Amino acid sequence: MNSIFKLSTLCNPIISSQMSHLRLLPQVRTITIKAVAAPIGGEKKEGHGVRNERLGRPLSPHLTIYKFQITSVLSITHRATGVALSAYAVALAGVGLTSDVSSVVHFIDGLNLAAPTLLATKFALAFPVSYHTANGIRHLIWDTGRALTNKEVITTGYSMLGASVLINLVLTLL
Repeated sequence: MNSIFKLSTLCNPIISSQMSHLRLLPQVRTITIKAVAAPIGGEKKEGHGVRNERLGRPLSPHLTIYKFQITSVLSITHRATGVALSAYAVALAGVGLTSDVSSVVHFIDGLNLAAPTLLATKFALAFPVSYHTANGIRHLIWDTGRALTNKEVITTGYSMLGASVLINLVLTLL
C-alpha cells in the first residue's frame, strides 16, 4: 500500500529586484509524500537496541571508559544531599503534625542504641546538612566570579570536602 503523492505548494512570495519596478513573484516547490501502511495490531516496531544488535553495531562504551572526576562526583553528591534535605523537611513536617520533638527524643532514647551506633546514625543524618552547606558556600563564591579555573575548582572541591567533614564531626559530637 505504498503510494506517492506529489504536491505543488505556493510558498511565501519573493520580491524580484531585477525588474525596473517591484512586483511579487510566487515561489513554487514540489513536495513528495510517501504513504506507508501502519503495522497491523500485533506487530511491534523493532527497538533501537534490538536493531543495533541485529545490524552488528557495537554498544557505545560510555560508562565503562568514563573516568570519574572530582567535579562530577561533587555535583552528583550535592544533588543527592539536596534530595535528602528535602526528605528531612517532609519527615520533620510529619513529626511536627503528629507530635512534638521531645517525644521523638524520648523514643530514640528508649531504643537503647549503643554509643557507636548512635554516633554513626548522627553522622549519617548530619552529613547532608554539612555537605550541602559547605558546597553552597562554594557556589556562592563562584557566583562572584572567583575560583573558576580548573585548578581552583578542584582545590575548592577538596577544601569543601574537608570543611564538610569537620562541620559534620562538630554536629555529630553535639
